[in-house]
Amino acid sequence: MSLDVKEKTHVRLVFLGAAGVGKTALIRRFLQDSFEPKHRRTVEELHSKEYDIGGVKVTVEILDTSGSYSFPAMRKLSIQNSDAFALVYAVDDPESLEAVKRLRDEILEVKEDKYTPIVVVGNKADCEEKRLVASDDVLSTVELDWNNSYLEASAKENANVVEVFRELLQQANLPSRLSPALRRRRETFPKDLGVRPPMNKTNSCVVS
Repeated sequence: MSLDVKEKTHVRLVFLGAAGVGKTALIRRFLQDSFEPKHRRTVEELHSKEYDIGGVKVTVEILDTSGSYSFPAMRKLSIQNSDAFALVYAVDDPESLEAVKRLRDEILEVKEDKYTPIVVVGNKADCEEKRLVASDDVLSTVELDWNNSYLEASAKENANVVEVFRELLQQANLPSRLSPALRRRRETFPKDLGVRPPMNKTNSCVVS
């Protein structure tokens, strides 16, 4: 059976957000199932993964961008060449949420399309005791005002990470058959986590 003409076999996802919010950690957790607590500055890194779905090869590229705003031309190029966007902030950093708002405006301006696939990700949900951003407020803004998707996640605790990528890929109009492939990729992933995973940690929060 031939692939539907509307389905893509190549997609690029880009992760944008302020420095230190955990963009690299989320990508590493998804691709390698590992977590490095020490923050390392990223300029720009491109990861590529190929899935075989019903005999159809689908290439997924994941672009990890700098949290620094000293590369505006590079960021604009990243936006132009990408299909779906993860805008990442940290739940313990209100300023990083402001950065997400600015980045969303920039994406809509560059893409000239208010229906561009965007998923807003509140990372570091394991830092509940240090939370400074209320999830209900962000959920209301993102889903009602912006008409985008919203998820909270924790790269450290591996909470909702696969869901972030699944949502991005579905919005990027990839074959729906990719979802089962993602589930096989991480069969041990708990399926009962909602927007905010249960947290009962007493340890100090690290960069995730």
